[in-house]
Amino acid sequence: MSRLPAFAYPLISTLLLLLAWQLAISLFGVPDYILASPRDVLLALWQGVHQGDLLKHVWITLGEVLGGFLCGSALALLLGALLSESTLFERFCYPLLLALQSAPKVALAPLILVWFGFEHTSKLIIVALTCFFPLFVNTFSGIRRADPDLLDACRAFSASRAYLFFHVKLPAAAGDIFAGLQIAVSLALIGAVVAEFLAAQGGLGFLVQAASVNMNMPLMFAAVLLLALLGVAGSQLVRWLERRVIFWTRGSHATTDSGDR
Repeated sequence: MSRLPAFAYPLISTLLLLLAWQLAISLFGVPDYILASPRDVLLALWQGVHQGDLLKHVWITLGEVLGGFLCGSALALLLGALLSESTLFERFCYPLLLALQSAPKVALAPLILVWFGFEHTSKLIIVALTCFFPLFVNTFSGIRRADPDLLDACRAFSASRAYLFFHVKLPAAAGDIFAGLQIAVSLALIGAVVAEFLAAQGGLGFLVQAASVNMNMPLMFAAVLLLALLGVAGSQLVRWLERRVIFWTRGSHATTDSGDR
């Protein structure tokens, strides 16, 4: 088993899960209006992709996720850096940001729809709000945890504040920032689906809701499967960027992996 390629492990787990799913339906006689079989789900997925109906909804959701994720992440990085560098700014803004985070996004979504309409803009705002706070907190705490001894050593050589931020604090916070991005990717998908549940004419969330009304279980599971694949793809993309950006941790990761094996 140790000689198998990395992609084989999740593939084996997926196949075992599909087998258990099919066996459960066969043994317990679960009706198809409660739980669709893997064969029906894959057939609905193939037909939807082949005819182009599913892909249209995928592109709608993907556009909302990417737009909201980029806007929310940029704002989180900016505010996290500002609050970590300015104690006065932190005192004014941090309680307001905590209050915004404490308010459930599902409760804010109807207000956002009223203010910004039922088109693309409101969904981008909902996604941005959903993925903002995890990255903001990780950026803020990561920059604040920079090594004080290293900072004092740089100040002893008359390093500027900008030098300290870009060459000491930001690299020290890079791991926390990418951890926040990992969480934000998953939350962006949740925000997009919630927005499409409330008001949409397309998207995977809209498709799930429409399929549930029509009791089309295979199509509903196919849409959920596509959402899961989008989440996995987004998470893997962030991990790939992390390995490229935080290049100084590659050696430690390789040592850890070899030690685990």
